[in-house]
Amino acid sequence: MLLTSQQFVDVIKEKIIEISPKQLSESADEVVLIDVREPQELEGGIISNSYPIPRGTLEMNIIAYLVDTLKVEDVSNAPIVLYCRSGARSALATESLKRMGFNNVSSLKGGIAQWSSAGYPLVEQS
Repeated sequence: MLLTSQQFVDVIKEKIIEISPKQLSESADEVVLIDVREPQELEGGIISNSYPIPRGTLEMNIIAYLVDTLKVEDVSNAPIVLYCRSGARSALATESLKRMGFNNVSSLKGGIAQWSSAGYPLVEQS
């Protein structure tokens, strides 16, 4: 059966953990926050303490970022939250990282759009 992109994302979302903006705001200091949007999308701001790794290169760069930059020792169990604009790309990315062996990865439900509409702040990318 052929699925539309939205149907496919809906299937993936049933297999992953999505967290709300409120849940993220309460645990933001305890997670590795990755923005999977494209570089040109970051001009409107990012969630504080997040690191941009575009969706297209995430699987190739995530381990190096965790080990080399953050000095994470237990990479497979690092608490990771991914986000994009609406939550679709981050859902797909979450499933991909799960398949790579990451055990504690989730997606921000509704993405940065829902984060912003809930009144949470954005910062300029440094």
